[in-house]
Amino acid sequence: MLERTLVLIKPDGIKRSLIGEIVQRFERAGLKIIGMKMVWIDRDFSKQHYAGHVDKDFYPRLEKMIVSGPVVSMAIQGLHAIEIVRKLVGVTEPLKAAPGTIRGDFAMHSYEYTQDQDKAVSNLVHASGDAADAQIEIPLWFDPEELYDYSLAADSYVL
Repeated sequence: MLERTLVLIKPDGIKRSLIGEIVQRFERAGLKIIGMKMVWIDRDFSKQHYAGHVDKDFYPRLEKMIVSGPVVSMAIQGLHAIEIVRKLVGVTEPLKAAPGTIRGDFAMHSYEYTQDQDKAVSNLVHASGDAADAQIEIPLWFDPEELYDYSLAADSYVL
C-alpha cells in the first residue's frame, strides 16, 4: 500500500507564510516528500491541472487564484499516502473542515462567502483525490528525475 500523491500549497498558503507548518504536518505523519519545488503557473497549466473543472461555474475564480502567486508542489510517498494526506488536509470547504486539519486550523472561507464575493475558496492546499488523480497529477508537475528515492530514519517504524 505504498502510494504517491500530489500536494500543492496554493498561493494563499504561501502568502500567509504557512509553507513550513503545512510541510511539517505531512512529515510528522511519517510521509516522505520525494519531490518539491516552487513554481508560478500560468493559465494554460492551470487548465491542464484542473482539467476536470474547466467547464464548471467556479473555474474562472479558481484559475484567477491559482495563477496569482507561486505554488509549492510536493510529491509525497508513504503507506496509504493518499488517504492520510486527505485526512490531514480536511474537506474542501474550510468552514466544514474539522479542527486539527490544515484547512480546519488555518482556512477561513465558506462557499457562501466566496460566491458572494466572486472569489475562489482560499483553502490553502490541493491534494490528489484518489490514485487515478495522483497518477495524472504527479507527472504533470514533476519529471521522473525530480523524484527521489531515499531513506528516512523513521522508515523502520513506518514501513
